[in-house]
Amino acid sequence: MTAIENILARGSFGIKPGLERMERSCAAMGNPQLALGRVVHVAGTNGKGQTCALVDAALRSRGYRTCRYTSPHLVKVNERFFVNGRIVTDDELETAAKRTLPNAGDLTYFEALTLVAFELFRGMKPDFTILETGLGGRLDATNVCRPEVTAITRIGLDHCQWLGGTIEAIAAEKAGIMKPGAVSILGPNDHLVREVVKADVNVACDGDFEDENKAVAAAILDALGEKGFSPATLPDAVWPGRMQQIGRYLVDGAHNPPGAAALVKAISRRHSGKEFSLVYGACADKDADGVLSILSRVAKRGYGVRINNPRALSAAEVCGKMRSAGIAAQEWDMDRLGEIGGDVLICGSLFLVGEALVKLGAYPWGEERFDPEEGGHARK
Repeated sequence: MTAIENILARGSFGIKPGLERMERSCAAMGNPQLALGRVVHVAGTNGKGQTCALVDAALRSRGYRTCRYTSPHLVKVNERFFVNGRIVTDDELETAAKRTLPNAGDLTYFEALTLVAFELFRGMKPDFTILETGLGGRLDATNVCRPEVTAITRIGLDHCQWLGGTIEAIAAEKAGIMKPGAVSILGPNDHLVREVVKADVNVACDGDFEDENKAVAAAILDALGEKGFSPATLPDAVWPGRMQQIGRYLVDGAHNPPGAAALVKAISRRHSGKEFSLVYGACADKDADGVLSILSRVAKRGYGVRINNPRALSAAEVCGKMRSAGIAAQEWDMDRLGEIGGDVLICGSLFLVGEALVKLGAYPWGEERFDPEEGGHARK
């Protein structure tokens, strides 16, 4: 077993809130999290990954050397680690994992990957490192860093079993990334969040979720002293599977009610009056009922699939939830994606998004392709 395989096998360790294990392992490695250049730390329920990608692209456009750590990945774990806009190679990742493993102790899957990121990035000597939290913020493994700027994107109800069952409780956990001496930025949120998160900068935006993410990214850059960027002038950033149009397929990672609401809002703005066939799959611990009730506004016909995850709902269970939401549904398989006619919306899980991008030939870091003329099977 390789070092990175050892770390990936830690999924059975579960989630263990707290920073003590992470602080101990970082100290054993000489605190690599303190050698990452100028750090931007981003939390939020939705939008934080795209915000990080936008900030990264903008900084690179001015010649800075950057590193970026985000989660989860769509297809392969390398996607979580970016150096100067490229995902790390297998060799780079394995080298960092080998150095990390002796100090990983009882770290969880996410904690160990975060320690790998710190060790990997320390060796890259970046000018800037952009870190995305996993879930929460206060007790998130990334929260051992020393940021210059912290930002919180839109907050909604998700991971309630860990973060609390109210918007206010979740906002308080996210706000735990704010540090003395660091500029704190809050993206567009309602008054309940603003009452909890006392930020230096409050961003306003009346557009859709991509507009919001761009507004937060521009505010981060301004706080870093990088003037001249606006939401309209930010360079493009590769962030696949988020409102991504691939021919007649629209692929999005919406997997919670706030994400679904943002997706429907964006569809209403960009595809007014268009009705989609919905391909949907989800994990059993997600609010599929809430998501589907929102998606029923733009889809009346659905195809329930089982995603490639041990926590997944079966295709039959997905179809039952679709019908309860008023969507006519039938069980389906992703290998038959090409058999669905018309405009197709694929969402519900990032695991499903990754599979869809590979089958549609739109995965940016691989060579597998999807050929609808061959019944929807992936080919090399």
